[in-house]
Amino acid sequence: MTGAEPWLALPPALAVPPGAGAVADGDGARKIGRGAAEGLFTGGDVMVAHASLTARRLGLAPPPRSPELLDVLELFAFARPARFCAPSAAGLALAMGMAEPKGAEAQAEALRAAAARLLTELAAPDYPNREDAVMLAETLGRAGWSWGWRVLGALQHQPVRERRHRGSGLDAWARLPEWEDEAPRGEAGSAPVDSESARIRLEKLLQASGLDETRPTQSDYAAEAAFAFSPRNEEGRPRMLLAEAGTGTGKTLGYLAPASLWAERNQGAAWVSTYTRALQRQIDREIASLWPDPKERKRKAVVRKGRENYLCLLNLQEMVQAAQLGNGDLVGMGLASRWALHSRDGDMTGGDYPGWLPGLFATPPSQQASPANLVDRRGECVHAACPHYRTCFVEKTIRASRRADLVVANHALVMTQAAFDGARSARGLKQDGETAALKRIVFDEGHHLFDAADSAFSACLSGQEAAELRRWIRGPEGRARRGRGLEHRLGDLCADNEAASKALQDAVRAAAQLPGEGVSGRIAPASGEVNPVGPVERFLLAALEQLRARTSENASGGGVEFGMECALRPATDPVREAAREAAQALAAIEAPLLALSRYLEDILDDEAGELDGSARARIEGALRGLDRRARMTLPGWRSMLAALDAGGDEPDPDFVDWLSAEAAFGRIMDVALRRHWIDPTVPLEAAVVMPAHGVLVTSATLSDPLSDDPFDLARLRTGAARLIEPARTLKVESPFDYAANSRVIVVNDLIKDDPRQTAAAMRELFLAAGGGGLGLFTAIRRLKAVYERLGPDLAKSGIPLYAQHVDPLEVGALVDVFRAEQDSCLLGTDAVRDGVDVPGRSLRILAFDRAPWPRPDLLHKARRERFGGGPQARAWDDALARARMAQAFGRLIRRADDKGVFVMLDAATPTRLFASLPPGTEVQRMGLAEAVEMVGEFLA
Repeated sequence: MTGAEPWLALPPALAVPPGAGAVADGDGARKIGRGAAEGLFTGGDVMVAHASLTARRLGLAPPPRSPELLDVLELFAFARPARFCAPSAAGLALAMGMAEPKGAEAQAEALRAAAARLLTELAAPDYPNREDAVMLAETLGRAGWSWGWRVLGALQHQPVRERRHRGSGLDAWARLPEWEDEAPRGEAGSAPVDSESARIRLEKLLQASGLDETRPTQSDYAAEAAFAFSPRNEEGRPRMLLAEAGTGTGKTLGYLAPASLWAERNQGAAWVSTYTRALQRQIDREIASLWPDPKERKRKAVVRKGRENYLCLLNLQEMVQAAQLGNGDLVGMGLASRWALHSRDGDMTGGDYPGWLPGLFATPPSQQASPANLVDRRGECVHAACPHYRTCFVEKTIRASRRADLVVANHALVMTQAAFDGARSARGLKQDGETAALKRIVFDEGHHLFDAADSAFSACLSGQEAAELRRWIRGPEGRARRGRGLEHRLGDLCADNEAASKALQDAVRAAAQLPGEGVSGRIAPASGEVNPVGPVERFLLAALEQLRARTSENASGGGVEFGMECALRPATDPVREAAREAAQALAAIEAPLLALSRYLEDILDDEAGELDGSARARIEGALRGLDRRARMTLPGWRSMLAALDAGGDEPDPDFVDWLSAEAAFGRIMDVALRRHWIDPTVPLEAAVVMPAHGVLVTSATLSDPLSDDPFDLARLRTGAARLIEPARTLKVESPFDYAANSRVIVVNDLIKDDPRQTAAAMRELFLAAGGGGLGLFTAIRRLKAVYERLGPDLAKSGIPLYAQHVDPLEVGALVDVFRAEQDSCLLGTDAVRDGVDVPGRSLRILAFDRAPWPRPDLLHKARRERFGGGPQARAWDDALARARMAQAFGRLIRRADDKGVFVMLDAATPTRLFASLPPGTEVQRMGLAEAVEMVGEFLA
């Protein structure tokens, strides 16, 4: 193979990192100015990495797909489907096994080299499934894909079978393997796991990972973690352990050792629950030491998420067919279909789907191959009535989790499913099956358990939520909208029963009283001419008027960052009157939905001996959707409204009810009535902790050193405080030498409310570190203001700057790029602070714009009063802020050889907030100039 092959004759490659751009062609690489880069980008054949991001750096709008603009990321997605790549020139180079290219010229050269390598791979004799690739390449080529003829030429470099009629290659749903049912596993046993066995298993895991010796602290941690896998002696008395393990302890393998041992001995599944997708991926990688063989690992370990994370094959088929008729992005759908054939489990959010793929070009959101369009977000699944039921990714994962030894899930799934299962059990029905075996649970990132429970066990009646319910019942009502209403899903099941058919029609009719799409434009239009439709919209309009009356002009006008909120009581008369009408409208929907549920339950009971597996699965699936809405969502909404209509102004002592409005770009986007538990660990304990046999809650930041009992707060925030049998506690210190490898600085000569000073400080600190900087903000508005000033200054030194809420990449992709480009910098908020795992030099300085105090909203004030009332109120706020700072600091030092500087730009930050940082850290207060000098010397 030579460069004379026409498909290897590549156009110039354009790389545009911040600052000057560069172009690489057959004669090498050279720097070019912004004007020349813009001309090349818009004027002819050119290769780039992430077209939309490149356009943004050139000050241009995201480009549409065109034959002249070749995005090498798309070529990667075709040639290496379901393989990881950070969406940048450097990310491509690293994914191809090349060295990280630094500087514009090196990135342009790397981009060109990556494209050539990928095409050469396609031409290699051993390229797998060549016939399938050719089939899809032909289809995409006809659709105008810029890579089409080159990819096809490379694939046809090797012999390809001649076919008179070749398929489109788009029908992944028809070519995936089917799942097979297995006999029920049965109840897990009660064989204990002793400490010594856990130590021995850990030693074997470390050897399998290529590590020679066990760290004493890690071994002790594994031995103590075995307590959560010992048999309980009484119902309602789980074995619970709160275990803090400092960064570097190796807690993942530490708890996987006893968990895997328990699963083997008892023929059951141990569940590991995380808060972030990043940790789910990390645990999944660590599991390889348990089962090195990929086939065995796929059988023994399952990553489990909610249904809304997985590709829906019926949605894919509908969008592909629409794109084939000219209404959609056929190239994007083709690449998504190719990914589906190679994906491990069909996970589109944090799995092996390239999340950057839908945003490469200016494709209308409704036509993108994005999770928003391709997953089952709205409970529209028809289960066994779906033609792709036997190949469904969700069904495969559910079945795999029932026979797995380890299930790696997330807090939200565990809690919502456990609550749902508990409600069904209370009515004498069998549990759902997805978490019926939820007996041994490890909650990693346990410091987030309180917040996860708060979200899972809350209620929210908003315009958008009500519109979602209407759509679930009635189906899509606008033109060119996809979806399946209740009649589509249940009509044939009810056809033979007059009462059931009437209930179905009554529900569909009553749902017309719910808000439809565009509710914000009717209750809060820019023109000011309101036009609410239906009782729920009239209630939301009255709520908005109360919000405006009870919120200061400053908050309602200038506070668009957070929107508005006010206490529900005392409610205005219009709110009370509208609440009564809205509650009646919801009751008219709830009653027929309950009747439908009872009818379907009767079928399962009366026709148990006649139903085949498919029909039973379909009815059970329909019941799950009806139960969630008719027995959980709608009663919750009615309860809030009924309490309001009753006229009492005394709040419920267990709940906080309030009104809120979300705002964006100076406009009200949604209005809501909200109810949260003051203490969400009450339902957490009842639904999850008490029914379990053993629970391990672990994190690097569970204890609070300034409390009389360091684990008091952890007990409060995990539900352990109310257990009959007290939870055990464990604290294992980090093995890292923080005194030698880290510095903690408070810059004391800045005005924290001036974004110019914040930007200047971050600029000097990041330049002194040579990049590798993470800037953390407590407000999006300040982040954007600093980004506008900071970006150009760093660009002059060739340091790329990325930012959450600014760049056209989701958080995970931004972190991937930040990790790949060793000298880049990143600005972000809480999601970045909690989801970053960047060992090595890519993260060497972390700067907080101000102390991360909790926002004093109504919910926080109620909790502060409950948990830290009176003189203890400050202690509650302090503990939360300390935990956030400790979590951020934990991002900085991930390995024994890491070095990092933690900088707080808020001079007013009390020293007591640093108390939860690891032993050996010393807080130094100094001016910016001195801090810059120290950073430069320490990180040199």
